[in-house]
Amino acid sequence: MSTDVTDKVPASAPPGKSGGSAAGGNLLQLILGGLRRNMRQYGMLIALGLIVVLFQVWTGGDLLLPRNVSNLVLQNSYILILAIGMMLVIIAGHIDLSVGSLTAFVGAFAAVLTVQHGVAWPVALVLCLLVGALAGSVQGFLIAYLGIPSFIVTLAGMLLFRGLTEIFLQGQTLGPFPNGLQKLGNGFLPEVGPNTNYHNLTLLLGFVLLAFVVYQEVRDRKREQEFSLDVLPRNAFLLKLVAIAAAVLAVTMLLASYQGAPIILIVLGVLVVGYGYVMRNAVFGRHIYAIGGNLPAAKLSGVKDKKVTFLVFLNMGVLAALAGLVVAARLNAASPKAGLNFELEAIASSFIGGASMSGGVGTVLGAIIGGLVLGVLNNGMNLLSVGTDWQQVIKGLALLAAVGFDVWNKRKSGS
Repeated sequence: MSTDVTDKVPASAPPGKSGGSAAGGNLLQLILGGLRRNMRQYGMLIALGLIVVLFQVWTGGDLLLPRNVSNLVLQNSYILILAIGMMLVIIAGHIDLSVGSLTAFVGAFAAVLTVQHGVAWPVALVLCLLVGALAGSVQGFLIAYLGIPSFIVTLAGMLLFRGLTEIFLQGQTLGPFPNGLQKLGNGFLPEVGPNTNYHNLTLLLGFVLLAFVVYQEVRDRKREQEFSLDVLPRNAFLLKLVAIAAAVLAVTMLLASYQGAPIILIVLGVLVVGYGYVMRNAVFGRHIYAIGGNLPAAKLSGVKDKKVTFLVFLNMGVLAALAGLVVAARLNAASPKAGLNFELEAIASSFIGGASMSGGVGTVLGAIIGGLVLGVLNNGMNLLSVGTDWQQVIKGLALLAAVGFDVWNKRKSGS
């Protein structure tokens, strides 16, 4: 059998083009290919960056003032907490309309305990989280084991918890909360060390976070190479690390130049790292993706879909309770009108962050990015004195564009 040795001879560069140009073109093609394959992950991250730049210009630099960055974190912390739980619910192929009302109810319950009955705030915090777990477990049981659609169960829960909030508060605002609980929504990390004109503890945490993120990126890249998966070219990967480092350092310096990192930001960081690990590496996380992506196949594979669904809604109840405590602590009072439209904000954050209507797709980081997109839009439009009517229009268009992109992307990929 003869062989054609010409197949093994490298092709020469076209006339007028050097080998370096060809290599540069290949690098660009690999980068663009990586972006296309990870469009869900990078698309909204790029959009967030563009939105920040636009509002920074339109507001004359006010958006990224240290004080405003701190306010941005505090104002959107509870939506980001809800978005994490909602992302898991949507990945599992369900929806939860009750989280806004449950948030308000837990805030009212905390006010009754601490203000009217003098319960110590740490005890009240634990009891409130247990109430959220109980509410989530009841809804999860009805959905998972009785087969009632999640839309119906959580719609009933939305009405139920809103009514209970009115009953608990008797239509009145109740406060103030103990100082320890207030710090959950408004507090900052204490200052330590010498006077450096910056918040030293925030600087330290920022550098630790940067080292952790770089380590994770390098480790993930090595794992992908070990399994012969496509990875970004070395130069593109280094560029990605530089961009991540610049973003982390910029936020760290902004926070450190004001009052330091808010306490709730540390809580959010723990949630993002913890839930991100669960969804990427734990069996429970893989089962959530499995039942949302293909329920019959998941059942045949031995996945206990009812148990997973039950735990997903129990988890959502706990996170809604935590968000309720944060809202009440930030306002320093429980209000019957608290939590209005929070469920819509959480759902919108999840879809903008890359969740799919059909389930089985989404990441915890994507939910955070989606929440930040809405948060920056809200904050930027407030700084520009845009009316609430137009704010609703713009956020609605953003949600429509995100879902439309999801549909277009799935059609293009043939999935």
